Amino acid sequence: MKFLPSQLIYFLQTRETTKKIRTLLKFVLLLVFLITTYSLLFHFLMEYEGRRFSWITGFYWTLTVMSTLGFGDITFTSDLGRVFSIVVLLSGILLLLIMLPFTFITFFYAPWLEAQSKLRVPRELPEEFDDHVIFTSFDPITISLVERLRHYQRPYVILTPDIQHALDLIDQGYNVVVGDLDDPEAYRRLRVSQAAMVVANNDDMKNTNITFTIREITTRTPIVTNADLDESIDILHLAGSTQVFQFMKMLGQALARRALGISPRANVIGRFDRLLIAEAAAMRTPLVGKTLQDSGIRQATGINVVGLWEQGQFQAPRPQSLINPTTVLVLAGSEEQLADYDRFMEGVGELTAPILILGGGRVGRAAAEALEERGLDFRIIENNPDIIEGDDRIIQGSAADLHTLIRAGIKRSPSVFITTHTDDLNIYLTIYCRRLRPDVQIISRATLDRNISILHTAGANLVMSAASLAANTIFNLLISNKVLMISEGLNIFRVKTHPSLAGKTLRASKIREETGCTLIAVQAEGKMRLNPDPDLPLKAADELFLIGTGEAEKLFLTRYPEVL
Repeated sequence: MKFLPSQLIYFLQTRETTKKIRTLLKFVLLLVFLITTYSLLFHFLMEYEGRRFSWITGFYWTLTVMSTLGFGDITFTSDLGRVFSIVVLLSGILLLLIMLPFTFITFFYAPWLEAQSKLRVPRELPEEFDDHVIFTSFDPITISLVERLRHYQRPYVILTPDIQHALDLIDQGYNVVVGDLDDPEAYRRLRVSQAAMVVANNDDMKNTNITFTIREITTRTPIVTNADLDESIDILHLAGSTQVFQFMKMLGQALARRALGISPRANVIGRFDRLLIAEAAAMRTPLVGKTLQDSGIRQATGINVVGLWEQGQFQAPRPQSLINPTTVLVLAGSEEQLADYDRFMEGVGELTAPILILGGGRVGRAAAEALEERGLDFRIIENNPDIIEGDDRIIQGSAADLHTLIRAGIKRSPSVFITTHTDDLNIYLTIYCRRLRPDVQIISRATLDRNISILHTAGANLVMSAASLAANTIFNLLISNKVLMISEGLNIFRVKTHPSLAGKTLRASKIREETGCTLIAVQAEGKMRLNPDPDLPLKAADELFLIGTGEAEKLFLTRYPEVL
């Protein structure tokens, strides 16, 4: 009951609600007028028949007839009176039984329920709310990043101008505040000056407006924006963006780095101080069919294999882990060690056939530009004639057409990129290309993270999600000193040596066996030792760098919680 006054105030303060209430009152006044008129006519007709009744009896008879109760204790005997009774009855059916419920629900009850629902949506954050992330859109990037923030218990809020959309998000368990994206007051209510970051992933013009609006309030809070057009990058910086990314272009470049091409060299996917993390595909190399112990990688290069990707699943490395054609090695080491790995693989698997790109949108064109910079040939299949622009490396046609695929070189191509923005089509094309070429490397784009495993099942060797790529990039800016997310579900994190590990060797600690995490570096006395000796004792003052999945990281931190 204590919320009833506030609900009434909110309900009555809008012009639209006031208009509906007036309409309802007009209808009620019409009913009162008719009931009064019928009651007066009742008295005149009864006097015409020679009978007298009280005024209360007149209202009583009118309401019983209009509501169709019809007790029958008072009736007319003349034809005129009976015709009048029929008129009262029919108007009662129309006005009381049909029009009144409809009018009441339409002009009062439904707006009242809507007002109650709208009151569920917060319009302001508490004053003590700080160090939070503000999102100005709800999209796959936001969904992916919110999952990471929840994992690390970081507060966030989504700003949306649409109340119904806000209600839907609240029902899904998201933290939402209603407000206009270009209203400074909305950001003041969001405590933007106390926020850790603002993420604007709208269109370029809206991002510019959002950034400029926030900069009227604070210059301290970092603002991360996405730019669709190259020309928008400088404008967004001028408006006040701290970081401007082109996530679609970044996705295309990431796809290109993982392609089979001139040599199966290591592709850097993450950096933590001097420590570099890279991926290397095993397909068409002498490593296929060997175990990690027999591969000779560590002995020849000094680099450490810290994990294996198998059809999208990250596996902790074991000496007896078998390297398959679909395996992607995750390597950790210095720049020199990665250069040694490239030399170790030099001349292996050289291919000259063009790489095939299905889809000539922003991702496909970015991948083509990255391949061209590496000196690799490519062919793009694109159905839209406006994109072709006279380039003979772009073939117009449907990627689902066999003749178009053959003309583009599907039978000789070492790799196929599937870059359309529709996951259903990407899954279809993955299955189709895998049937045509069981031995080809297929790298597919996923728009939604939930389709990554489906694309792997369909036959993709590698799947990259724009949402995960963007979320990792933004999250690494937010927590740059503790955690580095380098790929879908794969993190590097650093912790102080737990007291229970101090004095133990890496081999004796059994960190990998018990948690699934791999120790890849130790920082002691300001120096970082990469791929430390398994028999070297860990010291209490050491800082440990580990790699593992999100679940493995959680298991490690549960077993070895940070000591403050």
